[in-house]
Amino acid sequence: MFVELSIFGFFNDWMANFAQMPNGHIWIYLVLGAIIFIETGLVIFPFLPGDSILFFVGSLAAMSEGKLSIGLLIAIMGTIAFLANLLNYEIGRRFGDIIPQHKYLSRFLKPEYMQEAHQFFEKWGSWAIFLGRFMPIIRTIVPFTAGAGKMPHKKFVFFNLLGGFAWVLVALGAGYFFGGIPFVKQHFEIIMIAIVIVSLLPAVIGLLKRILSGRKAA
Repeated sequence: MFVELSIFGFFNDWMANFAQMPNGHIWIYLVLGAIIFIETGLVIFPFLPGDSILFFVGSLAAMSEGKLSIGLLIAIMGTIAFLANLLNYEIGRRFGDIIPQHKYLSRFLKPEYMQEAHQFFEKWGSWAIFLGRFMPIIRTIVPFTAGAGKMPHKKFVFFNLLGGFAWVLVALGAGYFFGGIPFVKQHFEIIMIAIVIVSLLPAVIGLLKRILSGRKAA
């Protein structure tokens, strides 16, 4: 979690600086798009805080006096999120048995991440593709798991499209409508930390349940 918070702080300052530059909004589109694509498309980067950065950029759009279009942000980032998960799914279909056993790549794709994603998928079925979008780490591993499990392509595309745009719409929209509130401005860093902590709670609870179950079994 501390890695995620430090990464967010870095991009927080970076995005704010871009917003003040002439034509800096173009760089925000590019950088944010790259972050979303890497986090949700490349299975070995599940730790990037995409939702927190989306919230932050949404708040920047509200204060940019039209330089950052919230509608364009939703359309571009939703499309990128959709396409990135398709790539993740295909990686899972082709290399689902190889990457978790790879000497180097398995260091990023930790066994506990895979186990959490499998349990989440077993609990929610196809809706895991949609719901997983709102959970850090899970949103990166679930498409890979779906591909490795040979989930039907058409079914994945439907829930991926639905989840990708819903996630972007909620995260950007929340920043756009609430990021400009004086209280939020004054306590922005604390609120971002709270968002990260709350979003990680399901994964933490799942880990604690596994630990307790293991102790009972022992």
